Amino acid sequence: MMKLFDAHCHLQDPRIYNRAPKVIDTALENGVLHFVVNGVSENDWHLVKELSDNHPCVIPSFGLHPWFIMNRTPDWLTHLKEFFDANPSAAVGEIGLDKGSHGKAIDFTDQVETFSQQLQLAKELKRPTSVHCVRAFGDLFDIMKSIGPFPEGVILHSYLGSAEMVPEFAKLGVYFSFSGFLMEMKEAEAKKMVKAVPFDRILLETDAPDALPKSNNSESVFSVDNGDQKQKETHNHPANIHLVLSYVASLLEMPKEEVADITYRNAMRLFSYQGSKLQNGKENLQDPESSV
Repeated sequence: MMKLFDAHCHLQDPRIYNRAPKVIDTALENGVLHFVVNGVSENDWHLVKELSDNHPCVIPSFGLHPWFIMNRTPDWLTHLKEFFDANPSAAVGEIGLDKGSHGKAIDFTDQVETFSQQLQLAKELKRPTSVHCVRAFGDLFDIMKSIGPFPEGVILHSYLGSAEMVPEFAKLGVYFSFSGFLMEMKEAEAKKMVKAVPFDRILLETDAPDALPKSNNSESVFSVDNGDQKQKETHNHPANIHLVLSYVASLLEMPKEEVADITYRNAMRLFSYQGSKLQNGKENLQDPESSV
């Protein structure tokens, strides 16, 4: 079975949190060996920690998402640092910038301030960070260039930016993570963009419970049910990373097995920073077979 790594998801999301253990078990049975679970506000950081404590396959990530900055407390940054102090395996995220339909209602100057503080913290802690960006790639690049580079890595999750920006972002230490949202791009544009990404910078994710991939009619689509046998909700499931893999492999014109191997090794390398659960015995990262 191919080994897969979900580089960005939200198993603490209230839509699926109560069913997270079953979701994790099903994904593990389908080859998804690790999940990076990203917190988005002060209200869910403790849930992310709980998932990580109870499931060794979960890598916790704590951050303040731009959609939720208006609800932060005055001591939010102190609280965030306390979570990192208590969780040496944690990454930073989800943080970011948003000028889209949702983000345009949130003061952009405030977004920039909270994002910059967290990005600086990630650099100081030497931990990878997962970034949300919608229609703000120019602003994002300028901020990252002023603070970076980032040898520990910055993940542009569900990347839908231009192919032309890929080389400049890569110079700063960026990884490009693809989810089911990629299928919403025009195929020619998606192919151009994906092929612009260096092989050692490609990651796969589900962004579950969002970004439900389109079915290719040959692979099963997993959904998280609401406990009612008569009704299924269409929430995305981490096991659907197989569908993302198939689509990315088709764009790259490469075998799925090869893309799975590349992206798994990239994620293992990225999340093997000092203190990581992966570094502490979950995988033998010093084995030359586990580096690209």
